Amino acid sequence: MSNVEKAVTLFERFNCAQSVFAACGPSDDLSEHMCLILAGPFGGGMGRMGETCGALTGALLVLGVRHGREMATNPAQARGPLYERVAALTRAFRERNGGLACRELTGCDLRTPEGQEQFKNRDLHHTLCRKLVTSAVELLEEGQGAIEPAPLEAGPPASR
Repeated sequence: MSNVEKAVTLFERFNCAQSVFAACGPSDDLSEHMCLILAGPFGGGMGRMGETCGALTGALLVLGVRHGREMATNPAQARGPLYERVAALTRAFRERNGGLACRELTGCDLRTPEGQEQFKNRDLHHTLCRKLVTSAVELLEEGQGAIEPAPLEAGPPASR
């Protein structure tokens, strides 16, 4: 099963951020289960607040796993390269999908019962959000946010 297929399958049960992160984030030291736990609060644009799309947030968490290990040991040196990857992925997501914020992408205010009802009635989970989950995974696989597509690292990188 491809990462896109896995993310779409996970999205039948889990939120957008969980689906992207659990499909693409697991490594030797990070389980799929832990990815689901960590990404849980980010669905619906951060807990239904309509902010940054959860599919994008899940993809950003993947960048952290793949390219952010030095942030724990040498943040001053690691910050610039990681933030460049974040900017590249975010830019590509905006260009492909027309925005970054869940509220803008869906046209719904998920903080309100009316907005949640509108989201449900328009079947956005299946029509729009599934496409956003797919897009986030595809962008990761295309190497967006990476200088070059990088495999998951098994441990902390050597000092540069």
